Parts: sequence; C-alpha cells; structure tokens
Amino acid sequence: MKTTSRIAAAVAAIPLAALAFTACSSGAPAATDGADGGTTTLKVATIGLTSDGALLTGIEQGFFEEEGLELETSVVANPPAGLAAVQSGQVDIAYSPSIPLLNALSQGVPVKVIGAADGYPEDAATADDPAALDDTGLFAAAGSGVADVADLAGKTIAIPARKAQLEVVIAGELEKAGIDPSSGVNWVVLDFTSAVAALKNGTVDAAGLVSPFTTEAAAAGATQISAPSVGFFERGATGLWTAGASTVEQKADAIAAFQRALVKTNAYATEHPEEAIQAGLDYTGSTLTLDEVKVPVWPAEVKTEDLELPNEKMVELGFLQKPVELDGVIVTG
Repeated sequence: MKTTSRIAAAVAAIPLAALAFTACSSGAPAATDGADGGTTTLKVATIGLTSDGALLTGIEQGFFEEEGLELETSVVANPPAGLAAVQSGQVDIAYSPSIPLLNALSQGVPVKVIGAADGYPEDAATADDPAALDDTGLFAAAGSGVADVADLAGKTIAIPARKAQLEVVIAGELEKAGIDPSSGVNWVVLDFTSAVAALKNGTVDAAGLVSPFTTEAAAAGATQISAPSVGFFERGATGLWTAGASTVEQKADAIAAFQRALVKTNAYATEHPEEAIQAGLDYTGSTLTLDEVKVPVWPAEVKTEDLELPNEKMVELGFLQKPVELDGVIVTG
C-alpha cells in the first residue's frame, strides 16, 4: 500500500479533463452486508497526504465494510485531476482542498461536498502557536534576510501551482503585511521536493510547503515565518471529500453509507492519531517518524461557514470575481 505522491508543479495549468491516477489499495473483502445483501464498490481518489491515514485506518477497522462498501483508492496528481475524475465519473469520490473546490464551482463544475477529510480545531485562530496546528508553512531560506512576512517584499516565493491553495493562503498573509500579492513578490512554481532543495541552495527566498515537506525544510535550515492556512481558514474543515452531482444522485445510498462510515473513521482517527498517522506515512512512502509529524485534525462534519469564509476571502483577494453560490453544495447524511 506504499505509494509516493508529489503534487505536480503545474496544477493551475492542467485542464479539468486531464487525469492521472493509479490504483494503490482496496478496502473491505467482497462478502459484506450491503443494502442489497452484497457489496457496493466506490472508487476514491486521494492526493497522497499523511492525513489520508484516517481513511485507510477506517478501511482497516471495517467501518466501510459494515456499511456494505468496498473502497478502491487511487492517487491522483493534484486536486484538479481529482475533481475532474469525480466530474467525469471515473472515480466516485475525491479529496479536494476547499480552494480548488471553490475554483471548480466558480467554473460551473457540478461537484458536491460529502464529508470532511481534514482541517483545524474551532479555536485554531486564537491558538498561542498556530504553527503547531498547521500542516502547511511558509518557510524562509537561511541567508535570505527574511525574518517575517513583511520582509518578503520583492522576494521570490515557491508554490506548487498558481492561483491554487498555497498561493491563496500566502496571499492572505502578504495582504496583512501590506504587500500586494499580485505585484509585490515573485511567484515561482516548484513541486514540494524541488522547493525544499531551492530553499536549501538559496534559489528562492521562501516557499509554501505542506507536511511532511515542512519538516524537511526545517531540517535543511529554513525558518518558518508563518502558518498561512490557519491564518486564512481560521477553523473547521479545509480538506474535503467530494463527489460529482450525478454520482450523488445515482448512488445516493452508497454515498450515504460512505458518510456514515466516514464519521466513524474520523472519530477513530481522532482517538487513535498515531495509528492513523502511521497509516498515512506508509501510504505516502514517507521516512518520517511519528514524532516528526503534526497531528492532523479530522473534523466530524463540514459546516457551511467552512466554505463561506474562504469564499469571501478569495473575492477580497481577487482570486474570484464574485462569491460562489454554495446552496446545496454540502450534502448532509
């Protein structure tokens, strides 16, 4: 079940029809008690994050089997590829951060939110150390002269894709520091592995990273200057399980069963974080140890405000021309 995934550099340039995913694991055995006495198979696409360990642990614990489901998981290159896969019906369910989802919805892509994958605690915005909660980080290279976000004016920042999640949340931090995100910095697109190397050799001044690359950057001598995702989202579910509108309609019973199993899964991961994290590390092929990984938060549900807040902020920052219509986007079990 070990699979290494790195988010591709050109996420924003990939059309929604362009897919790249490979099967990596399957869930429950065939003999289960589904609604019709058998098993319903759901294809689930992830992007290879440590937080995926919750889903994998839920499979191992039999929560999906109890609901008459077998999950076939796959890794896609990036969130737009996953959203394209659910839109086309090539997979039934896909992981997406909320910002790529909002971008897709603004383009009229018929996608629904069916559950929470990961996120932040309700009091994250007022935490004494937001970095302790944030699995993303804005890191400055040693010798760059950058000690805080305000020092980034005119500097080069590496991100995995333009107009995608990390650029948006970092733009929020730049705006707070009085820097125009569109003209005050130089954005460079690098995958996470290359971004860590660029920080190490000084090719870029700063980089937006996700765990476990945040740990690798710190080990390479870079300094974290911001926890941009906590600053942007403040609380709640930020990583989401999505499904195409047609799938939600045509496979309503199976989607409802997935939602019930997911609630059990996230509760179990919250109670047994080391087990879930280790499953995620194995899934991504990471060599990190448990004590080197920040404990993810697996919310019980997706609240309307979890999408409303980033929706409003993306308009304020110029990433959306107008707020996305959110009525009916979240499917409740």
